[in-house]
Amino acid sequence: MNTENFSLSEQIVSPSYIQQGAQARRTHEHLIKMLIEKGKCPEDGWDESTIELFLHELAVMDSNNFLGNCGVGEREGRVASNLVSRRHYRLMHGIGRSGDIAAIQPKAAGSSLLNKITNSVVLDILRAAGVRTVSSCFVVPMATGMSLTLCFLALRHRRPKAKFIIWPRIDQKSCFKSMITAGFEPVVIENLLEGDELRTDLQMVESKIQQLGAENVLCVHSTTSCFAPRVPDRLEQLAQICKTYDIPHIVNNAYGVQLSKCMHLIQQGARVGRIDAFVQSLDKNFMVPVGGAIVAGFDDVFINEISKMYPGRASASPSTDVLITLLSLGVNGYKHLLKERKEMFTYLSTEVKKLSEAHGERLLETPHNPVSLAMSLKRFHEHSDKAVTQLGSMLFTRLVSGARVVPVCSEQMINGYTFHGFMSHTNNYPCPYLNAASAIGIKKQDVDFFIKKLDKCLKTLLKEKGIAGAEMEIEAEMSAKSEDYEQNCQKVSKID
Repeated sequence: MNTENFSLSEQIVSPSYIQQGAQARRTHEHLIKMLIEKGKCPEDGWDESTIELFLHELAVMDSNNFLGNCGVGEREGRVASNLVSRRHYRLMHGIGRSGDIAAIQPKAAGSSLLNKITNSVVLDILRAAGVRTVSSCFVVPMATGMSLTLCFLALRHRRPKAKFIIWPRIDQKSCFKSMITAGFEPVVIENLLEGDELRTDLQMVESKIQQLGAENVLCVHSTTSCFAPRVPDRLEQLAQICKTYDIPHIVNNAYGVQLSKCMHLIQQGARVGRIDAFVQSLDKNFMVPVGGAIVAGFDDVFINEISKMYPGRASASPSTDVLITLLSLGVNGYKHLLKERKEMFTYLSTEVKKLSEAHGERLLETPHNPVSLAMSLKRFHEHSDKAVTQLGSMLFTRLVSGARVVPVCSEQMINGYTFHGFMSHTNNYPCPYLNAASAIGIKKQDVDFFIKKLDKCLKTLLKEKGIAGAEMEIEAEMSAKSEDYEQNCQKVSKID
């Protein structure tokens, strides 16, 4: 209620009670005022009543919620199901206009305001997470792969002759297909094996640029967050190479916002060289439903060009989800989750190391990867390739999700490109391994449950392997020394 309505209410209920209610209302309104005025994520999270009040006041600014509104167009925010309407807080018009996802929608002042505030709050979080000089970003209602495609399509207008994208290999289908979908030819740069780690081959990147001609290269497409034993690309050096040859640089930072190391690499890369845009997932970094990503960069003009490449209006759901989440957490709540994630990574590493040694395996040394680790599976590979893959299925059926078992020498064809040793990020990694990651939101009980189930699965497989091995040894001995074998059997029977 406004001030006039509160005054009128004093004629019905005791003025002291009404004033107390008005004061409570002003507390909510002050938080909303600070959000609109500053455009920053609050330090401390809001309660649900404040968030719902804010969303309600945004919704009543949209034309579909006007009392007595008469819509005669083809898109009037009509929704058949009340359940769907409540699910979306009656924000039905989406964001943007037909020609620009960032444009103001005349029929939806509330949804447009929500979109602008969300982008501002997300920008604040990116800075708080470590990329202090990022200047612009926007939430796009597509996952990481398609958002990368949008970046490449925007670059096409700047570099119409270019047809190649330099891509240090990362065995993840969507980031590879993002280049194909945009109509470009990926130039795959194999990684270098340094100890257990797979790292960027900078010399080969520069050699390919010289071979193809810088003017024919659309961009370098690098990666931060990844599965061990691959580690984040050498972003600073790649950024310097891009600056030297005047080539754009797009970074796949899929789940890197939660990783201070990855955000530091992006900040440093932009400081010493060139990074045009970096893309990150909403669900992986902010624990919201799949379907959105953030495109961010250091040049407002280029980020605006990318947003204009999106054809038509867009769903407001990803923006609404991440805004609600960040208002609930606040900066302090989000930083607490990041701290907890880092602590759990240390705990996970310690527990996997102890378990691997108990089973005659080892935790691979990948100190440059801050989120994922890998445990060797050599003993199983020596027995059978099926034993390696069987471990993965055993874990999944025992409610362990996210762990990946990677055999050696597997092949995968993607859009006509054949990848040898697929999922291991290289043609011939020395051993098969099991991946596990400590991502945002993980708890100690998740780690303990995983270790317990993994231990049981390993023991089961080793027992099966031991039985099979014993039978083979007996058969070999019988065929080579049948007489000795019969004598031994007789001795055993006399003892019994």
